[in-house]
Amino acid sequence: MDSSDQKLHIAMFPWLAFGHMIPYLELAKLIAQKGHQISFISTPRNIERLPQLPPNLSSSLITFVKLPLPRVDDDFPEDAEATTDVSQNKVMKLKKVYDALQQPLTHFLESSNPDWLLFDFAAYWAPTTARNLGIPCAFFSIFIGACLAFIGPTSPEISPDDRKNPEDYTVQPKWVPFPSNVAFHLFEVHRVYLDSITGDESNVSDVYRFMEGMKGCDVIAIRGCMEFDLKWLRLLQDIHRKPILPVGQLPTTNYEENDRWGSMREWLDRQPKASVVYVAFGSEAMPSQEEITTIALGLELSELPFIWVLRTNVVKLPEGFEKRIGGRGLVCRSWAPQLKILGHDSVGVFLSHSGWSSVVEALTFGRALVLLTMSNDQGLNARFLEERKIGYCIPRDEEDGSFTSDSVAESLKLVIEMEEGKIYRDKAKELKPLFGDRKKQDMYVHNFLEYLKAHARNASKKV
Repeated sequence: MDSSDQKLHIAMFPWLAFGHMIPYLELAKLIAQKGHQISFISTPRNIERLPQLPPNLSSSLITFVKLPLPRVDDDFPEDAEATTDVSQNKVMKLKKVYDALQQPLTHFLESSNPDWLLFDFAAYWAPTTARNLGIPCAFFSIFIGACLAFIGPTSPEISPDDRKNPEDYTVQPKWVPFPSNVAFHLFEVHRVYLDSITGDESNVSDVYRFMEGMKGCDVIAIRGCMEFDLKWLRLLQDIHRKPILPVGQLPTTNYEENDRWGSMREWLDRQPKASVVYVAFGSEAMPSQEEITTIALGLELSELPFIWVLRTNVVKLPEGFEKRIGGRGLVCRSWAPQLKILGHDSVGVFLSHSGWSSVVEALTFGRALVLLTMSNDQGLNARFLEERKIGYCIPRDEEDGSFTSDSVAESLKLVIEMEEGKIYRDKAKELKPLFGDRKKQDMYVHNFLEYLKAHARNASKKV
């Protein structure tokens, strides 16, 4: 059979966080648009909350497979199926519940016999499951190359990771051969230390999950492209000694209409070009009450027009804030059309937590970035962007992560209007042709699929 006619059946099993499920779904849509069959596996409630498929994509090519979460812990909220449903201290329990999906996933793979399984970091047991069934598997990382390289090597020829203390994660790893600032600040390590690095008495750590998944898979697929992070992708090849396949940046596509866009667009139309600060911290990164107050006072001090998507009623804005800022700022307390906002010419800066989907959306439209990290991989993303003058990090206390309203105001003004911030504005514009070029990004998906076709029957035997 000519490889151009070969159609694959690919099973995809993302971690139970929307910051993972959405990039997996973006890749699923791009693969399905080329005529391949996708089985997208998650829990019933998560599948119901995913964005709708584009009208031009036949639903027969993407099948949503609902695996109910087993009840393994009476202390776990009954309707919680994603990280957004639980507090940070329950995420480790969600991982333990996720591990209980191994048996139902095995039953599905046995009955459907896909050509490939794409799995996420949390499913460290997936390579063994796939190998036992003769199915080749790819660890698909939604984390960028610099983050994945920071986690550690799996090749026995490279000195293993011997980091034991929080401070060990604030410096360049010994296996990174070129100068780099990609490391956590101390306060960022403390925010992720228990879950990600040490685990607890009832659960393995995230680092263990990553390492086992990367050891056991046939190939590592990664969100990224050679033009943007070549040296990190090459380093991954060196420290894992297996194929590293970039699949492109997976810019978000949105087909849902939103009633608020009309009034937002009218407000944006009245603002000068490149003058507006857009503020959003993703679907799960939640600033504390103290941080919300400081951000609000910083926005007020900056005297810049802004749109702030504050998707919660748990935290409060400073008394009289919305009255004082008057028509200069909009505060949106529910979902907002982020792609349309970022695409408007009056937006000059995106104040973000540096989650990679948000970074990709900003650079797709050439918007400069001001960064305020919250948790997970965001600190590593921020250093990577800061190192290349793509993003400016709001100055913070190294120990506790605190920052001031003055530093918020000064950072925004620097990037949006000062000569010193011109490099950030220029870098964002420089990257727009790469991130915004759908054809170039699509070529990575094409090349990835060609590899999967060529190794669909033999890859599992090479481990």
